[in-house]
Amino acid sequence: MDKIVVSIGGKDCLIYSAGQAEYVLVQPVDDHDLEVLDEQVTAIAKAVPVPFVFVAFPVTDWNRELSPWDSPAVFGPSDFGHGAAETLGFIEKVLLPAVCLRCHLPEGTPMVLGGYSLAGLFALWCAWQTPTFSAIAAASPSVWFPHWLDYASQRPPQTQAVYLSLGDKEEKTRNPVMAAVGDCIRQQYAYLAGLPRMQVLLEWNKGNHFQQTGQRCAKAFAWCVSSLVPGPGGASSTRE
Repeated sequence: MDKIVVSIGGKDCLIYSAGQAEYVLVQPVDDHDLEVLDEQVTAIAKAVPVPFVFVAFPVTDWNRELSPWDSPAVFGPSDFGHGAAETLGFIEKVLLPAVCLRCHLPEGTPMVLGGYSLAGLFALWCAWQTPTFSAIAAASPSVWFPHWLDYASQRPPQTQAVYLSLGDKEEKTRNPVMAAVGDCIRQQYAYLAGLPRMQVLLEWNKGNHFQQTGQRCAKAFAWCVSSLVPGPGGASSTRE
């Protein structure tokens, strides 16, 4: 795939593309994500049957820009802020219009938003705010985030498909808040699986939170695209 760096809204964004795209995949990234991004996008391209544009935009203040509301730190010195709404505004009002114009994408091109860890939670939160995204790729999302499950259970998301994953060792941590992530993602999956006309998958990966992040994101985005491609509908399921 071709890869270029484009300044959009003051952010140096990476755009991968090949052919006339039928889908747009969007991911907020940090320096670690960038290290594995080429491998990740290549894996997605091998796994899906249709051309797509993949757009990665940098996040500099992870805990502020991706958090839906203020919350005290649960690891490290940085509290969580409430910048998710601003970041979503950038995606919808600046990033996506610029990408669609540059790539000559027709109106109505399906959009998939995804991310890893707190970016995965951000992607989930966005599904509750807007119908912009046809599918959400939440790889090892921070569903332990305080009050998230209560918030998410108040009303259904505005999306067609949600991919969830977790490493099978992630809940085995001494941090009491983060140790709840296994129960939280099971509850998140159960709620989504019970909604009508919702495609959802919960996949369990081997290892802890920091292993094979690019591969996990690739599987998440690939499933989302496959769930949207016209054909037999996907079923809700869990997979070990």
